[in-house]
Amino acid sequence: MKFNCNRQKLNDAVLNVQRAVASKSTIPALEGILLKTANGHLVLTGYDLEIGITTSIDAMIYEEGSIVLNAKLFSDIIRRMPEDTISIETDEKLMVYINSGRSDYKIIGIPALEFPELPTVSMTDSILIEGNTLKSMIQQTIYAVSDKDIKPAHKGSLFEIDNHTLRIISVDGYRLAIRQEDTTYNGQKTFIVPGKSLAEVEKLTADDTESIEIHVGSRHIIFKIDSYSVITRLIEDEFMNYKAAIPAHHSTELKVNTRKFINAIDRMSLLLNERMKSPIRCRIENDTIKTSCNTSLGQAYDEFEAEVQGEDIEIGFDYKYMLDALKNTDTDKVCIQMNGPLSPIVLLPNEGNSFIFLVLPVRLRNEH
Repeated sequence: MKFNCNRQKLNDAVLNVQRAVASKSTIPALEGILLKTANGHLVLTGYDLEIGITTSIDAMIYEEGSIVLNAKLFSDIIRRMPEDTISIETDEKLMVYINSGRSDYKIIGIPALEFPELPTVSMTDSILIEGNTLKSMIQQTIYAVSDKDIKPAHKGSLFEIDNHTLRIISVDGYRLAIRQEDTTYNGQKTFIVPGKSLAEVEKLTADDTESIEIHVGSRHIIFKIDSYSVITRLIEDEFMNYKAAIPAHHSTELKVNTRKFINAIDRMSLLLNERMKSPIRCRIENDTIKTSCNTSLGQAYDEFEAEVQGEDIEIGFDYKYMLDALKNTDTDKVCIQMNGPLSPIVLLPNEGNSFIFLVLPVRLRNEH
């Protein structure tokens, strides 16, 4: 194999593909990036048996071939090379010669045959969605994906397509996030994508990404994003009945300035940390939201106006969970519904139905 290519383009491709490379493995090839030349392009692949990322860049190919290089070492070398053009050549003994300007490296490669084959997914049935739309849907729901739950389904997000509507649902036992948008896809589908893989899809989606093509197989899914393809194993588990978790009624409804509520909780959080998990006490009465907290560090109080309909209420919540929900509303004003101090707190957009966020309340001790 022998080729020349642009150093910056190669560096960007290596950094992105490297995120799918296993950090530690008993199989050395899994800690590497597969380089393969074909049809005037250099194709790079990283794959840790759970998620694979592949891309191609333009290259001047003199001799076709393939080899696996240790991802960390290769990335470090490319980043430090001095010139805009880089030249890479391999010999029959798996020796790899990397040159840029007056800088030369000689490193040992791994046979391409030792690199696991990526799963195949049928390309016949595809879902097309605008890049920025999918990016925002992932951003606004991934915070509720569990990283500790023993139930596999909660470590991913449920994609649900029905009646030209795409919903993404995440849940971790303490909160629930639902985001929905219209789609042109005509059909019904449900599948669970690992949160780790969705994080990579979101990172690879640029602001100018026009559309993302999604191909769903029986066990794997492919996201085609610009010049990148992300392939990941689907989670084969039953997702919770999320609709049953959404309260059917509410006794109190608030229309709140999102930034004011975030700032009030931020002020309370100065007295809270991982060791002091006291809930924030929230009293709603006379069109005023009164927040307070009491810890061994001291006491804090704050209040601000809101539009309130319904009964006065006192409710407690975990500051981090409520902050995450409020920050991901991405709206100036949010509608908050409550049905007593022990029923989930529901956050909705002030207009439309693009999201539903749920936060479980925390039982308050009587301080009087």
